[in-house]
Formats: sequence, structure tokens, C-alpha cells
Amino acid sequence: MVAILLLATASLPIVSESLIQALEQDYELLTVDEVGEADAIVVLSGMVRTLNERKTLSYEWTDAADRIFAGIELSKANKAPKIVLTGGKLPWSVGKPEGEFLRDVAIKNGILAEQIRITENVQNTDQEARATVKLLANENPKVILVTSAFHMPRARKVFEAAGLKVIPFAVDFRASADELTLMDFIPSANALKDASFFVREMIGRLYYVIKY
Repeated sequence: MVAILLLATASLPIVSESLIQALEQDYELLTVDEVGEADAIVVLSGMVRTLNERKTLSYEWTDAADRIFAGIELSKANKAPKIVLTGGKLPWSVGKPEGEFLRDVAIKNGILAEQIRITENVQNTDQEARATVKLLANENPKVILVTSAFHMPRARKVFEAAGLKVIPFAVDFRASADELTLMDFIPSANALKDASFFVREMIGRLYYVIKY
């Protein structure tokens, strides 16, 4: 009975929306002009999924696509001399690492190839931070860290623990600013998905709190 009650509560949009807001509350959407300069712009992966249709690989954006386009905008504003793309690739992934796909996108959007750096293949935020330090190879580099608002608290902690000075630039805000309606009190699958997403992110944060 308790499990059913929890499931029903988690599936309410008014509940899931509050959970997403809690994940994003530490950061606000900034303009490029509000950000200082740094040694590099670091764009974390996790915005592309690979599709295998009719034995042909193709790539599709996820909700986090704001990350790369924010990185491109920062680069065009000369906020850093180089842009670092992390080479995200999970063991079960097919196709090329995400960083290589994003490099092509950046070049098509006006970024010079010589400005772009791609890390070695990485599978999580901790590996992204370590690979970035290795790639930049200068002492205490300052980076503009670009990732989703929900992910920024965890990512910032990990990158700072790796020895990087971090200027956070959060994007991909998912909490809605819409007024409440009757639909917010009706259970939905999307709301349950968001609640599950909240739990996974909090587990990730707890892991890195314990680790660092």
C-alpha cells in the first residue's frame, strides 16, 4: 500500500516539477556577457544518442543539446581560446565518441578546428574532469564549465576536486515557469520519469559527496 502511494505521488506533475526545481535551484540562466574569461570552455557530453536504423548509424539530440550550442556561443564571444569537448562513449555505445560528433557540429557553426580539443574516451563526470586536466596540462587552469543545470552542482564539485578553477555556465533548465493548472494534479508517465530522474541524480551527488 505504501509503495502504491509513493508511486502515485511521484507521478503527479506538481511533485515532479518541485523535484526538478530542487535540482536546479543553485544556478540561474546567464547570458554570455555575464561570464568572465578563462583558459578553456569545457562542454560535458551527454546530449546525443546513437540510432541504428536500417543498419545505418545516425545521431539524435537529447534535451541537453543546449550544452554544445552554449559552448559555441561562448567561444564566438572569445571567452576562452579553446573549447574542450569530452569524448563520451559508454562501453555498450556504437558509433564514434560523442566528442567527435560535436566537433563536426562546432566546426559547421563557425568554430575553427584548431580551437577544438577532444578528451580521451570517458564514461562519467569524474573521468571527464581528469581527462580535461590531462588535456589542458597547465597548472590550475580556469575553465568555463558548460553542462545542464541539474548536473552542475555535481560536475562543479568533481572538476574543482580535480584541481580546476570553475566558472559555472548552466544551461538546459528543465523546471517550468508556467502557472499551476488542473493537469498538474493528474498523474502522468512523464512526471514519474522526472521523479525517477531526480532519484538517480541525487544518488550521483551522494556518491561524489562520499568520494570527495
